Amino acid sequence: MADEKKLNQQPDNKDGQEQYSLNDDRRVKVLSPGALVAKRFFRNRLAIVGLVMLIFMFAFSFLGGLIVPYGEAEQFYTYEEQMKDYVNVTKNEDFRYAVADGQDFSTILRAKFISAYQSGKEEFEDSKKVKYSYKISGEDFAEIYQGDTIVAIAYKDIVNTADGAAEPSFEVKRAALLANANGEGTFTADGKSYTLDEDGNVIDGSEVIAYLSRFVVQAALPDIVPTREFKERLEEAIDAGDEEFIDTDEEGEHVYKIVYNASTQVWAIQQSTPTYIYDQYASPSGEHWLGTDGSGMDVLTRLMYGGRVSLIIGFIVVIIETVLGVIMGGIAGYFGGWVDNLIMRLVDIFYCIPSMPIIIILGAAMDNSNVDPQLRMLLLMLILGILGWAGIARLVRGQILSLREQEFMTATEACGIRASRRIFRHLIPNVIPQLIVICTMGLGSTILTEATLSFLGVGVKFPFASWGNIISDVNTSYVMTTYWFVWIPAGICLLVAVLGFNFVGDGLRDAFDPRMKR
Repeated sequence: MADEKKLNQQPDNKDGQEQYSLNDDRRVKVLSPGALVAKRFFRNRLAIVGLVMLIFMFAFSFLGGLIVPYGEAEQFYTYEEQMKDYVNVTKNEDFRYAVADGQDFSTILRAKFISAYQSGKEEFEDSKKVKYSYKISGEDFAEIYQGDTIVAIAYKDIVNTADGAAEPSFEVKRAALLANANGEGTFTADGKSYTLDEDGNVIDGSEVIAYLSRFVVQAALPDIVPTREFKERLEEAIDAGDEEFIDTDEEGEHVYKIVYNASTQVWAIQQSTPTYIYDQYASPSGEHWLGTDGSGMDVLTRLMYGGRVSLIIGFIVVIIETVLGVIMGGIAGYFGGWVDNLIMRLVDIFYCIPSMPIIIILGAAMDNSNVDPQLRMLLLMLILGILGWAGIARLVRGQILSLREQEFMTATEACGIRASRRIFRHLIPNVIPQLIVICTMGLGSTILTEATLSFLGVGVKFPFASWGNIISDVNTSYVMTTYWFVWIPAGICLLVAVLGFNFVGDGLRDAFDPRMKR
């Protein structure tokens, strides 16, 4: 033992320093290829920045959705005062008609009366040569006869039935209009006496049964029944040229806005009504940190779930492209000849396919077919993957063409290893470093493609969120400039994710190639 120790121990050098043999435990250790790649990667500061960005985006997208209290498609509501159409008002300038009991005065006869009235003729006849005449009994009031029998009356002042009263008979309407045209305060009809006051009220004893007015009030909805008091205040406001007025009913005080349309000569009366609506474009607050979007959904929650969708689509599309590209490129590069020629022509065809127009057309077709949003997302990933494998196939083919002539491949052939094992066990692993780089950098472009398609409305659909369809809320310059909190955060998420993948891809490229500048 002493002799062996003497043999291993080396004499001191001239400076008196102790020398060690090669089997000493303190010798320098050689790093493995994987460790060398990792060391080169982590020395690249830009790659580390990209890695941190990606870790943050993955945590934000996949962990944030578990923490946030809202659902992906949860919508929020709020009460808001809105002006809604209540009634429409027109001032009657045309003749209206009331037909006597048992008589008929058709639309054709009314047209013939108007023609005779405008031309100054006192008589007119129908298609059967039956003659009619009319008598102007007052301003804007006429009585129409067939012989000595009254058929109808034509008037411009309208007889409105009072609230809770029965509709007046023809004789009451006729006598009231005649009294109003002649400025009389009383009249008799159906054997009873009536009073017509200065406000146009038709009074039977002490009860108002009707009133005269030139204004026609039509409710915007069937369940709206304007009261007499409301109509009077409305007429006063219109005559005074007011733009709004206030009326009080059983539900409380309401503000009405008067909007006049000069082209149609119609006053649109709008009522201020508290309405339960989507909480659209709410500003950032303690409840919604980034506000709400145009559908009343929390923007921060949509960003988190949208990150999941965008990142998952990016990874699945790249996996589909890689699988197809490796298989086709590996077969073409190994076998060569007509197999290589056939596959490369197929690659050329896929390079020439206009991917974006085809995807837009397919998206429009899925819209028309009402494809389920989840199935649509799966089809989108499949289409993007099938259309994007050609570049990876060409890369794999080029690498395998140079590798298959090396000595280790000659050895595998001499050992009788079958072709599929030679390709996928010995050739493809040598291409993996280049595949990792190109796939990492391709993830960013895939996410941008998905975002573009979703922005155009042919990608991910509601209720699923993606960064692209979040930005699609910006459909006008007003939304873009006013509600910046809807689209800027989604744009920042896209920027961070794509930059992160590009930085990591650049770092991996430098790490796998030691000839690159450090």
